Amino acid sequence: MPLVVNGQRIDDAILQSEFSQIKAYFENLGNVSCCERDEEFRGYAKQNVIARALLAQEALRSRPKAPDNEVDAAVAKLVDEYGGESRFFAATGATADQMHLVRHDVEVDLRVKGMLDQLAADVVADEAALRKFYNDHQASYMTPEEVRASHILKAPKRGEARAGAYEELRKLRGEIQSGADFESLAKKHSDKADEHIDLGFFKRGELAEEFETVAFSMKVGEISPVFVSPFGFHLIKLTDRKPSKPIPFDEARKQVEEHFREQHRQEKTRELVERLKQTAVVEEVAEEPVETSV
Repeated sequence: MPLVVNGQRIDDAILQSEFSQIKAYFENLGNVSCCERDEEFRGYAKQNVIARALLAQEALRSRPKAPDNEVDAAVAKLVDEYGGESRFFAATGATADQMHLVRHDVEVDLRVKGMLDQLAADVVADEAALRKFYNDHQASYMTPEEVRASHILKAPKRGEARAGAYEELRKLRGEIQSGADFESLAKKHSDKADEHIDLGFFKRGELAEEFETVAFSMKVGEISPVFVSPFGFHLIKLTDRKPSKPIPFDEARKQVEEHFREQHRQEKTRELVERLKQTAVVEEVAEEPVETSV
C-alpha cells in the first residue's frame, strides 16, 4: 500500500524494492528461510523509506541547490559504476529522455550528503576518543585467522570415474593414518602434484567454500575425511594455524577514525530522523483505481 509522507507519495514499488533488499540481506546471512519474517522486514522497509523521504525533504528545505558541476560529476560517476550508459539504462530502467529525473535525484542526494556531513562535523576525534573506540570495538580490529594445509586432489573428468577417485582417496587416508608420509603420497597420487600440494597460509574467502569449511574446522596435524568441492575430491592435512590477534592501534588508527566518524554520523542521522518524525504526517493510502474503457 503506497505511503504519503508530508504530502509526498511514495510508490509501492519503492517499498517492495526496499523489502526485497532487506530480505535478501538476511537470507544471505543464513538466518531466515522463506517467508517467516516477511512482516518484520516490511516494517523495516517502511521505516527506511520514511526516513529517506524525511531526510530528502529536510535537505531540500535547508540546503542550497548543489552546483551543476558537482551534479554533472556525480551523474557521470554513477553511470560509470554501471559500466556505461547502455548498462545504466538497462539496469535502472531509465531512458535517455529521463536523465533530467536522474539528475534531480542525484542533486537531492548531494544535498542530503552535505546536510549529514555538516550535522556530524562537530565530532572530536582526538587520541583519547579514538583509543576508547578502538578498545570498545576490539573485535573489529583483529587480524584474520589463517591456516596452512597440504592436499591431495582427484579431479575425475567423467562421472563414472568419481566413485573410483573417492575410493582411492579413502585408501590413501587409511595409509596416512597408519604412518605413510602425506607429501610423498600426494606427489604420487594428486592430480595437481606438480602445482600445489602445500597451499601455504590462507584466509577465509580465498579458496573454495567447501575446502575452507573443512580446513578451518581441523586441528594441526589432523587428516580430513574425503570431501568434494567444485574442483573434485580432496584429502587435507592441516599443517599450521595462525590465530586471529589484535591489530596494534597505530596500524589501525586510520580505519578506527573512519569508523568513529561514521558511527557519529549515523547517530546524528538517527537523531535528526526522530526529530523529523515528531512533526511528520505519514499516511497509508489505497491504490488509485486504474481507469478502463469499455
